[in-house]
Amino acid sequence: MTEIRELHGLDEFGEAFAVFTGIWGFEQGNQPINPELMRALSHAGNYVAGAYEDGRMVGASVAFFAEGGVLHSHITGALLGRGIGLALKRHQREWALARGIDRVTWTYDPLVRRNAHFNLAKLGARPEEYLPSFYGVMDDAVNRGDESDRLLAVWRLAEPCAPYTVEGAVTALKEQDGRPVMGDTDAKVLLVAVPADVETLRRRDPGAAKAWRHAVRDVLGGLLDDGARITGFHAKSHYVVERR
Repeated sequence: MTEIRELHGLDEFGEAFAVFTGIWGFEQGNQPINPELMRALSHAGNYVAGAYEDGRMVGASVAFFAEGGVLHSHITGALLGRGIGLALKRHQREWALARGIDRVTWTYDPLVRRNAHFNLAKLGARPEEYLPSFYGVMDDAVNRGDESDRLLAVWRLAEPCAPYTVEGAVTALKEQDGRPVMGDTDAKVLLVAVPADVETLRRRDPGAAKAWRHAVRDVLGGLLDDGARITGFHAKSHYVVERR
């Protein structure tokens, strides 16, 4: 059984840092978080929590208060395939609601299918902004060699997530032989594909990974810039985008 609890001691922050480093392979001088910063954030009343199984930390999450009464989730990492990430986000949701906060935001790589499915389908968050090269050049083991485009996800905690439709949808970006192929972007409802496994693609075919990065930036980012909105993630492979 997974136990989620807030962290307060330096030893706990060190455990959380080890979890994050194990997931992303951070190198010295290239860490988005460290135990000292976690200590400061926790002491200032922000959200720093860990997930435990049999007394061992298997996931952690750090979030801070942001402008507009929002809790911004800076980093969340957990062992895959065991529901730990979902348990952490549910704990974060209850923590926020108990403090009168009804929105949680975070950024994620739009090319990673499992994250898009988790954020949109499981949690009901919706991306509201495309952020090209948001973190600049990154050199961790997961993102090395790629540009750090991100989507800003907004999780409206007190609102039910409206269902999306793909009726009459037109494919604006599809996959063909492992590469992106542009389609029509004039329809009211559009489907935007992302690669099956961009993390493996970065290592095996960096050129294809780069092509996907720029294609999704142009199509999905362009649609959001034009006022369209992302309403779902269909079949674990395509963003659903509706023009207003």
